[in-house]
Amino acid sequence: MPATRRKPPRTPNRPLGKRAHGRTSSKRTQSAPSGEEANRRAELVRVAARLFREKGFDGTTVRDIADAVGMRSGSPFYHFRSKQEILLAVMEEGLSAGLEATEAVLGRRLPPREKFRALVRAHLSTLFDEGHDFIPVLLYDWRALESGNRAKIIAVKDRFDAVWQAMVRELKAAGLLHTDSRLARLLVVGAINYMATWYKRDGKLSLDEVADQTVEFFLGPKAKP
Repeated sequence: MPATRRKPPRTPNRPLGKRAHGRTSSKRTQSAPSGEEANRRAELVRVAARLFREKGFDGTTVRDIADAVGMRSGSPFYHFRSKQEILLAVMEEGLSAGLEATEAVLGRRLPPREKFRALVRAHLSTLFDEGHDFIPVLLYDWRALESGNRAKIIAVKDRFDAVWQAMVRELKAAGLLHTDSRLARLLVVGAINYMATWYKRDGKLSLDEVADQTVEFFLGPKAKP
């Protein structure tokens, strides 16, 4: 039977529960991704969003994404387990950005009409600003999500919808809308989202002009003082 190695006595000068100076946790080092890895993952998501928007989820391969980023064909699987997981990341990114922008507007102290205009403009930026292909992918490829991933997206989307519903209630309270129903919110947000199918950044209307005309369409002309 091998001899049992005796533990060395504790050093009195080292308090219990503390590590020696300069020693780091190997578990923490292994689990924390490097800045370069995080940037590479973010680049994959941005490029995948653009390709999904241009070619559709089914029409885009992982090789397409890898080629566009300058990777080997199997390299994206270092960051994602499947193309389905890339699609989920794209949609999560779009909703997170949209939610952050809309919540920031809702928290501002503005008259209801101006707040509505700011909310419309923020959502247009989420749809059309350079590199913002995430929400259009959500609109076009929603059915491509597997059921488990749909549940994850719905949880975030519910928060996004709640912001718009609060805005509709505020407009109704101010006498600017006749109803604050769920249908009213769906009509407003649906009309804005549908712009992703026809609006061109190099067209005749700027996003500011689109926002102004959207507000006037739903709320009517601004009352003169």
